[in-house]
Amino acid sequence: MIAEKGFPCVGAKSAMARGTLKVVACHRLTSGWDDVRIHQHLLDWSRAYRQDPAGLRSLAFIFDGPDDLDEGAFESAMWTRIQSFADKDHWRGQPYNTTVSADPAEPHFSLSFGGEAFFVVGLHPQASRPARRFAHPVMVFNLHDQFERLRDQNRYERMRETILARDFDLAGSLNPMLARHGEASEARQYSGRAVEDGWACPFHDPRDTTLGNDKA
Repeated sequence: MIAEKGFPCVGAKSAMARGTLKVVACHRLTSGWDDVRIHQHLLDWSRAYRQDPAGLRSLAFIFDGPDDLDEGAFESAMWTRIQSFADKDHWRGQPYNTTVSADPAEPHFSLSFGGEAFFVVGLHPQASRPARRFAHPVMVFNLHDQFERLRDQNRYERMRETILARDFDLAGSLNPMLARHGEASEARQYSGRAVEDGWACPFHDPRDTTLGNDKA
């Protein structure tokens, strides 16, 4: 899929060409069977990145179904898995990355596993966006820091514009969910569904200290 000429994400193409796209086969997205194993992969990925942060890399978990989930059902199952991974990160005493927010309503929100910040790209057979359509459910974890490094190198905006243009050519429209980090919560982008105004992310990291009496 990534190797196809029209696939828009040049970052994924770079990771595949460099051999830094790791693919892990997993049990069904609607099952917690592989949650501990997946979380360990995330911890190992974070540790390896700190030792060698060069280049773009992605960690993809491909699930053996269900392949008939509509966009809402996929979104729900995806966030259930993310919640499980976050709970395990907390239980194992991993710190939340201090460069991002743990509150999914905040514009600087990102996930955190093994002390590194991540964002997720969900793919599945029933996705409305062509670039998010794959034969089986997939969760791709990308390290937030590697894109901050691209910003520092003045390479991020050009890459982003290239991806947007290629996605427009593929789909005939721009993805309405896309926004720069810090402008709107990236949680709205994870599943690929065009979420409605007022959408509330079904996730709470146990390390989020922003929940007070006014939000309880």
